[in-house]
Amino acid sequence: MHYLHWIAGTILALAWFSRIVDAAFGMPSVADISTPEWDRHPLSACGSRRVSIIVPARNEEQDVESCLTSLLNLDYDNYEVIAVDDRSTDRTGEIMDRMRSHLSLKQREVGHPESRRGNPTLQVMHHRQLPCGWLGKAHAMWTGSNQATGDWLLFTDADVLFKPDSIRRALAYAEAERADHLVLFPEIITKTPGETMMIAFFQTMFVFGHRPWKVADPKAKDHIGVGAFNLIRRPAYDAVGTYERLRMEVLDDMRLGKIVKNAGFAQRNVFGGGLISIHWARGTAGVIDNLTKNFFAILSFQWWRTLLSAFGLAFLNLGPFLGLCLAQGWERLPYVIALLSMFAIYAGISRNSKIPPYYFLLHPVSSTLFTYILIRSMVHALRNDGIVWRGTKYPLEELKKGLV
Repeated sequence: MHYLHWIAGTILALAWFSRIVDAAFGMPSVADISTPEWDRHPLSACGSRRVSIIVPARNEEQDVESCLTSLLNLDYDNYEVIAVDDRSTDRTGEIMDRMRSHLSLKQREVGHPESRRGNPTLQVMHHRQLPCGWLGKAHAMWTGSNQATGDWLLFTDADVLFKPDSIRRALAYAEAERADHLVLFPEIITKTPGETMMIAFFQTMFVFGHRPWKVADPKAKDHIGVGAFNLIRRPAYDAVGTYERLRMEVLDDMRLGKIVKNAGFAQRNVFGGGLISIHWARGTAGVIDNLTKNFFAILSFQWWRTLLSAFGLAFLNLGPFLGLCLAQGWERLPYVIALLSMFAIYAGISRNSKIPPYYFLLHPVSSTLFTYILIRSMVHALRNDGIVWRGTKYPLEELKKGLV
């Protein structure tokens, strides 16, 4: 029994300690564009590049007005907003139309036509039906991008809030770095301890699994994509096949990042110190519901990979705590190393978020819940023979065929 503790403990210690060492050297290379260095206008011989901001929305009447208002108040001087109402059954489309009318009236009153540079335009598209072979969000992204006139395309969500200087700073960085695809990490707003606990765990696993500091390395396979802020040059977007290539991808944001990186385009991710923010889920149950849709898709809808991943997730995250309790004497040493490394990741994350590092103490609870979500995601998809997302069912067979 003693040698089993040493084997398990050593594996866990090496896994967590190697990641924290890697992160300690790598994370400082990830820029923070909220710093004074990036409070400037993009450098371009042709003037400011035009940005098209595409906002898909289905039943987002609680958030869409705040999102669009924040976008229409950006301090960038050359952009358009394209809002796509994806078959909403609430007041989402009505709110979009009202805001477009109000903006047009306001610009006419002050003597500026809508098309004049420096004054944003707001286009509104309404989808009444979804074509076969498409997910609703991917279809909304694709049709919105087809209407876009920008040199850059920004794909975002209808519940994201933007500070006025967010786009200007992001473009300044992207142009300076000659990036083709830029991801800006949002500040995730949490309103309950349960939300904070779940988001803290999610961010810890994101750092552990995705290595943001490796995204800029063309030799590394690490890639990135975030639904709140995927900014991509139009030529790169067209070259990878547009959103038509992602027509049945549940994880469209990450898959966009994957095909961009695999195609050899320059990819970057940055922190923003609250330049954009989002209240991603309401309560612990909200986090569980949101991730239930995604987790089985992450594992390519394969049950055996899901079961192995659930075991691995539990072992990696609960093992150090259980080992510390069950081992004796020096057998506890590798578990202590694993736990200290885990806490160090929480402490590091707290520097770029408002989540206190002491949420590390709830890691066993969140680990158990995330393992449950993984199993729940698989069971729901297999039982329903597909995924139900925003009121639309997508058959499992079609989802598997559409995987990138």
